[in-house]
Amino acid sequence: MTDQELQQLVETISLASFHRPFVHQAKFNGRLKTTGGRFHLKDYHLDFNPTMFAQYPEAIPGIIKHELVHYHLYQQGLGHTHRDAAFKQLLQQVGGLRYAPTMPTKTRPYHYQCQNCGQDYWRKRRMNVARYRCSRCYGQLKAV
Repeated sequence: MTDQELQQLVETISLASFHRPFVHQAKFNGRLKTTGGRFHLKDYHLDFNPTMFAQYPEAIPGIIKHELVHYHLYQQGLGHTHRDAAFKQLLQQVGGLRYAPTMPTKTRPYHYQCQNCGQDYWRKRRMNVARYRCSRCYGQLKAV
């Protein structure tokens, strides 16, 4: 999906679900890692996570509706944050997602195990097993 297709989809969903036009910019932002999208208060544009759109195509309308709830409530001067009752009510009304789908975590390639109790430790970076001990029983660690 390109930015132009995303813009068209956001405008369509805005008119269909909210009966209000979306007149600002919607685009993909590859720096978003765990959130589905973001509404910018400064210039009213919306950013969306392209990897989440690729991995969870069934969640696309829900993510767009979530960000549009922020957008339209802010435009009207109502409570637009996640904790506001107006936000929760409108989100439920239009059928948007309350939370973004969880993205799979990156693998942790280094595995260590306690020699006494068997506690597992997964790390992104290597560690010196002579300097560190088990946090549960203070036993010695070994690389698995």
